Amino acid sequence: MGRVEGKVALVTGAASGIGAATATLLASEGASVVCTDIDLPGVEAVVEAITTQGGIATAAHQDVTDEDRWRQVLEIAGGGYGGLNILVNNAGIGHLQAITEVSLEDWRHVQAVDVESVFLGCKHAIGLMEASGGGSIVNVSSVAGIIASPDLPAYTAAKAAVRHLSKTVALHCARAGTGIRCNSVHPGWTDTPILDGMAGDHDREVLLAKLARGVPLRRLGRPIDIAWGILYLACDESAFVTGTELVIDGGMTAT
Repeated sequence: MGRVEGKVALVTGAASGIGAATATLLASEGASVVCTDIDLPGVEAVVEAITTQGGIATAAHQDVTDEDRWRQVLEIAGGGYGGLNILVNNAGIGHLQAITEVSLEDWRHVQAVDVESVFLGCKHAIGLMEASGGGSIVNVSSVAGIIASPDLPAYTAAKAAVRHLSKTVALHCARAGTGIRCNSVHPGWTDTPILDGMAGDHDREVLLAKLARGVPLRRLGRPIDIAWGILYLACDESAFVTGTELVIDGGMTAT
């Protein structure tokens, strides 16, 4: 207990999946958490669960592609809790379609949600985090940012961009002496709502079983599996870790 005691965190995409698990875990370890999502009722339910368990959290609606809203949610952290020490850029969407079928509109939407939101979060949070004494930025990418897939061109391009953007942010913050570290996390197949869209008209459980067969550990990841890795990068135990990626994939990229 207490691995992030007294710290203030902001977690995007916190209404479900990895975001909800991360926000809940950070709160249980002592952080005050601003939980944001475009799904306000969903994120309010997560915050209610956190506070019922004795944690400290606030819910806020956020479209992560809206630059003005980024300024506003950071003001919630700064004004409500006195600063910001941890930023988890988790919000994202999937998109399953071959390159010859992807529309320009869909391509741009995926890049806006999965990459531009990370850019906006890092850009606007750095000043507040530096003023708060530094901290940790954790950007949630994917194994798709490391290994390609013929059916996920928009998504793999976006997640690969997050990987290298995280390194750039890490180097900038180190050179500027901000006291801020930045790393990316790369989950493998994880049982979250993002897989719902991939199932399409097929049975979701059949899809999950098929995906699990491609994982050396023979199961999908759970949101809490990824949240534990994010907690490590967020806390002071990883004080000498910056500009790198933490792969949590059950061995997928080892094959």
